[in-house]
Amino acid sequence: MTLPDSGPAGRGAVGAITYRVAESERDRSAVIKGEFSSDTVFEVVRSEEGFSIRPTRLDAPVHKVFPDDEPAGEEAPGDRRRFVALDGDHVCGYADTEYEPWNRRLTIADIEVAGPYRGRGIGRALMDHAIDWARSRGAGHVWLEVTNINAPAIRAYQRMGFTFCGLDTSLYSGTESEGETALFMSRVIDHPAGR
Repeated sequence: MTLPDSGPAGRGAVGAITYRVAESERDRSAVIKGEFSSDTVFEVVRSEEGFSIRPTRLDAPVHKVFPDDEPAGEEAPGDRRRFVALDGDHVCGYADTEYEPWNRRLTIADIEVAGPYRGRGIGRALMDHAIDWARSRGAGHVWLEVTNINAPAIRAYQRMGFTFCGLDTSLYSGTESEGETALFMSRVIDHPAGR
């Protein structure tokens, strides 16, 4: 299902939640505090041949609230789009994306669903809208970064067809996420025949 740029034709509904491209300043500026709880960490195991990633059960679950560490006013280049999930007029989820034509990559810069709305397929629906838009732009793949301790998100991305494609052990150095490993995941975008 392709999501047009805006207007009534660009709205899609699943139950009482509607989905569309962010149209107003309120849509574009809505913030949902990122947080999760996990009983698993995806541990990076180094060897002489390289590395492997294995899920490891934690003795005690961790709860993480992401800090607001984005530099104010910093704009990234590229073609950006925000998709929102609305419960009435309330933004209950969003996916911020950026398309880079030079390598035909759509980056999921951020995807958030408010706590009470989790587990209802809203994140998947937002990702589907982002992937449809990427497909319409001719993207070859979708890419994202996730911390190794966010097992719920990693499992959700895997169910959506994403696989590990890399990692960075120093990305979070000097931040509140010090000691965590950035895992990169990607998904190849299938294109209908004749495109």
